[in-house]
Amino acid sequence: MDQKILSLAAEKTADRLQKFLQTMKEDDLTNLLQNQAVKGKAAGALLRAIFKGSPCSEEAGALRRLKIYSCCIQLLESGDLQKEVASEIIGLLMLEVHNFPGALLVELANEFIDAIKEGSLTNGKSLELLPIIFTALATTKKNLDYGKGELSGEECKKQLINTLCSGRWDHQYVIQLTSMFKDVPLTAEEVEFVVEKVLKMFSKLNLQEIPPLVYQLLVLSSKGSRKRALEGIIAFFSRLDKQHSEEQSGDELLDLVTVPSGELRHVEGTIILHIVFAIKLDCELGRELLKLLKAGQQDFSSNMCPFSIALLLSVTRIQRFEEQVFDLLKSSVIKSFKDLQLLQGSKFLQNLVPNRCCVSTMILKVVKNSVHSWDHVTQGLVEFGFILMDSYGPKKILDGKTIETSSGLSRMPNQYACKLGANILLETFKIHEMIRQEILEQVLNRVVTRASFPISHFLDLLSNIIMYSPLILQSCSSKVTETFDYLSFLPLQTVQGLLKAVQPLLKVSMSIRDSLILVLRKAMFASQLDARKSAVAGFLLLLKNFKVLGSLSSSQCSQSIGVSQVYVDVHSRYSSVANETFCLEIMDSLRRCLGQQADVRLMLYEGFYDVLRRNSQLANSVMQTLLSQLKQFYEPEPDVLPPLKLEACILTQGDQISLQEPLDYLLCCIQHCLAWHKSRVMPLQQEEEEEEEEGFHQDLDDMLESITHRMIKSELEDFELDKSADFSQSTGIGIKNNICAFLVMGVCEVLIEYNFSIGNFSKNKFEEVLSLFICYKKLSDILNEKAGKGKTKMANKTNDSFLSMKFVSDLLTALFRDSTQSHEESLSVLRSSSDFMRYAVSVALLKVQQLKETGHVSGPDGQNPEKVFQNLCNITRVLLWRYTSIPTSVEESGKKEKGKSISLLCLEGLQKIFSAVQQFYQPKIHQFLRALDATDKEEEEVEVSITHRAAFQIRQFQRSLLNLLSGQEEDFNSKEALLLVTVLSNLSKLLEPSSAQFVQMLSWTTKICKENSWEDASFCKGLMNLLFSLHVLHKSPVTLLRDLSQDIHGHLGDIDEDIEVEKTNHFAMVNLRTAAPTVCLLVLSQAEKVLEEVDWLITKLKGQVGQEIIPEEASSQATLPNHPIEKAIIIQLGTLLTFFHELVQTALPSGSCVDTLLKDLCKMYTILTALVKYYLQVCQRSTGILKNMEKLVKLSGSHLTPVCYSFISYVQNKRSTSLKYTGEKKKEKSAAGATAMARALRETKPIPNLIFAIEQYEKFLIHLSKKSKVNLMQHIKLSTSRDFKIKGNILDMVLREEEEEENEEGTASEHEGQNKEPAKKKRKKEMKCLS
Repeated sequence: MDQKILSLAAEKTADRLQKFLQTMKEDDLTNLLQNQAVKGKAAGALLRAIFKGSPCSEEAGALRRLKIYSCCIQLLESGDLQKEVASEIIGLLMLEVHNFPGALLVELANEFIDAIKEGSLTNGKSLELLPIIFTALATTKKNLDYGKGELSGEECKKQLINTLCSGRWDHQYVIQLTSMFKDVPLTAEEVEFVVEKVLKMFSKLNLQEIPPLVYQLLVLSSKGSRKRALEGIIAFFSRLDKQHSEEQSGDELLDLVTVPSGELRHVEGTIILHIVFAIKLDCELGRELLKLLKAGQQDFSSNMCPFSIALLLSVTRIQRFEEQVFDLLKSSVIKSFKDLQLLQGSKFLQNLVPNRCCVSTMILKVVKNSVHSWDHVTQGLVEFGFILMDSYGPKKILDGKTIETSSGLSRMPNQYACKLGANILLETFKIHEMIRQEILEQVLNRVVTRASFPISHFLDLLSNIIMYSPLILQSCSSKVTETFDYLSFLPLQTVQGLLKAVQPLLKVSMSIRDSLILVLRKAMFASQLDARKSAVAGFLLLLKNFKVLGSLSSSQCSQSIGVSQVYVDVHSRYSSVANETFCLEIMDSLRRCLGQQADVRLMLYEGFYDVLRRNSQLANSVMQTLLSQLKQFYEPEPDVLPPLKLEACILTQGDQISLQEPLDYLLCCIQHCLAWHKSRVMPLQQEEEEEEEEGFHQDLDDMLESITHRMIKSELEDFELDKSADFSQSTGIGIKNNICAFLVMGVCEVLIEYNFSIGNFSKNKFEEVLSLFICYKKLSDILNEKAGKGKTKMANKTNDSFLSMKFVSDLLTALFRDSTQSHEESLSVLRSSSDFMRYAVSVALLKVQQLKETGHVSGPDGQNPEKVFQNLCNITRVLLWRYTSIPTSVEESGKKEKGKSISLLCLEGLQKIFSAVQQFYQPKIHQFLRALDATDKEEEEVEVSITHRAAFQIRQFQRSLLNLLSGQEEDFNSKEALLLVTVLSNLSKLLEPSSAQFVQMLSWTTKICKENSWEDASFCKGLMNLLFSLHVLHKSPVTLLRDLSQDIHGHLGDIDEDIEVEKTNHFAMVNLRTAAPTVCLLVLSQAEKVLEEVDWLITKLKGQVGQEIIPEEASSQATLPNHPIEKAIIIQLGTLLTFFHELVQTALPSGSCVDTLLKDLCKMYTILTALVKYYLQVCQRSTGILKNMEKLVKLSGSHLTPVCYSFISYVQNKRSTSLKYTGEKKKEKSAAGATAMARALRETKPIPNLIFAIEQYEKFLIHLSKKSKVNLMQHIKLSTSRDFKIKGNILDMVLREEEEEENEEGTASEHEGQNKEPAKKKRKKEMKCLS
């Protein structure tokens, strides 16, 4: 039969073939076709013949075709056909689809859709036909019957696609169906259907099936809906990540369900590659991605997640997007930190906005995830890390010094961002071997090339990288040795930081060490002073770290070597003999430095003590060196006065006079080295006989003893430094005398410490100490007296003391707290001199100030944070006891002396210590407070929290302040009160804002402000600042601001002089002296902060409205979650409005108050406009505006805008009178007139901005009224338009008439005042209702 059909088909006409096919039953025909196809015989030829004999123009032929199509589809799905046969059949079917009539195409399509819904397709081969059917439908010209009506082919196609997408898809066809749609011509709406359907299917698929599906989806999205596709992919992986991390941190039993971490990351990596590839081919997709994530930045949506950040970092490999992506990431990071800062500082915001995951955490998560072969992300990570460090690292300060604060403690977003950059690089370095060389190279390049910028953050990173594993870096040693070549050109600070950082490497790599030594030797003889200082610093570091056999174990190391020790000790055990030779060789090099400039010698003297402590076997060599150096300046004859050759310490070259030998530093070094040697090394040497060692001990002790006795005998005349000497900085002799005076004072300080330390509380020794102090005091008095004009120069030099911090701590403890009977007599010698006591406390203050400025102190162990902290605790304990047990009032009533009382100095010290501890020792605050608590018992240690301990200290200072305030006004010590407030501010930062102690502190501060009316501006400012800083952490300060504004209004009076304002007196602290500018400027700056918070919230709401894509019916519920935020915004603005209502009617003095008020009003209107714009956005989505909003608009119309215009007139009148006044005085004082004129012009500058802001607000209100169908303008009197163009022709006329007008105005204002008064009182009542 098949032969017959084929032979008939070979004829020219198809008539006979048609007739023959009509005689056959359809089933026979389909069976025939089936058999032929399965056998693999000429099925294609048979199919062609059947199509030839079944023309679509006849109904029977068309139906036969439909039957054949159904049969073929089943055949293809059965999987019984050979590949070639199947391909041939599909090809033929595709060719013939276009001949079908429309109705049958719909039927055919429906068959497919039913098969997909029922899941009856077995291999999906036949799906290749569906795009052709849809395409044929779309091109059909006639209308078709579909359902109950008629539709065009295009609409039919749309309906069918809709049906297909709303039906169920078996997960095994999802990829094929998505791939199929890319061949169908789709409208934008249809693409959206399909994309939504595919995104819904994600969660039903196996993880491994998602990458190919994403690939197909991206190809499809080139037709449209790019944004939705990206959003869906990111949201899906964001959810998956969250789920995964919850499961990992949750119960261990969940491990059975969890997707293995590695698999998830590999899938994410593949998808990121697919997306990046798609962006390379379709730039529009990249632009959409950036747009999507920028929008997500405004509102804190889920678009920013580890997956999207990794995706962005991969996109940086495409050049055209690189800069935009890094800018986006940078702004996200800094915005995230700024938001965090804003949230931390405001309880109001914390209550409204939930805590979210910080961008920095996400980025570090990306670093962690990148271990799963995300090589495409790592390059972006490294670049981004360096961008953050470069952009947000410490900036240069004018005099080239940067104030270093310890990492992470400063609350500045920039410092957080820089720290994040360093963390990214460090973590990436640990994980990815490939990229290590590049990171190290880039860090070292920056260290070398940025000599003029602060690079401490890069040095810290380098140090952390090397600490992580010195052995790994041996492979990069060439880069390190290359850097050493630049040492002599780098600033000293950089060299010290760099050498400290690479120190662990020196222990594991001989080649690095040798190349460093060569460089240092060269630098030793360089012509630049800095290079020689660098050489000394380098050699000292080497001496500290290469131990000689037999040295004491240094449990008190100041720079521990950390991880590297693990490797190093193995190496050093065998080489300690070599180390000895090496160290003695370095000592030889260093001895040569003793003939160089004072700065180089000084470095040496400062470094020797640390060398000795770390390498005790070098004691002999070091001490002998110091001894021979001292002998050059020591008078050996016991009767010669003075005992030291000061002339030899000074170098005169022509007119230039400079210090040659820092003798005071030399003695200081000797004294500390000797003391350490006696206490540590000698006890161990007692058993062995080491006579040679005794030599230098005895010699040095005798010399110091002799110097002490002779210094006490010497008069100032012996040094040629009596009162009549010349100390001016302009003459050679004056400079020389100054240098000598400082040397003598330094020597006295060193001897004071030496004699006190060896004195062992003997009375004679303490008398010597006092005599030395008297010599010191005489000189310092003369210098202070003669300083005069050269004061600034002097201040720099006297900024340090030679007493070590440990000694200051011991001395203060002995003077104030030692009650041992046997010490009584000797200590009374020192206690009898109040000058000496004051000196001891002021040195402690110096040390703390130094710590605050640089992060360490001078003298031994000054670089060791642990030791400094210990001494700080001891000093604080003593100062606290002294201040609380002997109050200033008691001390001052006894004797009137010039200078500050000891108690006041103690308080000043405490204030500095509390701020320094919070700056540098944040993690140790608990330990610090525990050390202060004298009653503490060991067992109770665990129980007491920081808040409790801080509250205990706060109570002590509160008592002191109350005592001070309860005294007479003339006895009020403003400085002490201000210090106490600062101490309380520092301590209150340690209280947990949710604790009862915090609330107590707040109510106590409020009470003080309400009840005390001291007219002291600085005290008032300090106290008010404290009140606000506490208040914002408890709740929003708007009501407080309103009360204060009423007080200010009451005290300063109204802008209309005829109106008397009733005084409210909420806060006694506000009085005529303090109301303006002190309190006025404070409340305005607080109002500005509140406005900033409100602005931030409005931006957040706008972002959310922009983000949500919600079907119409759901939109009414969609904005419900924002209602609490909207309500809070309106309440804040309403209360601020009443605050401004009061201030705008206040007769403020010209100057900063008026200036700031005008600027803040402008900001207020700008934010009201932003809120109106938000409601305009919301109105488009059919939700109305809140009733409260209507009230707010009404309030602004009645209570703010009218009085703003009155205030503007008031300011302008003040200006015209001041200009007139300056005009009269011009002839007398032209300069003063010019400044007054400039001030008046500056004050009126913000007025046009304010009027513009008011008019913008009203303009958008009119828009909103139209949109919302609510008449918001009924309470607002539209302001007159102001044109600020100066019309020249009118100007002369106005100036001529000015005087006449003024006289008329004077009489008019009287009448006006009489009419206005009742209205004003009424307004006052209305205000009260509002509040």
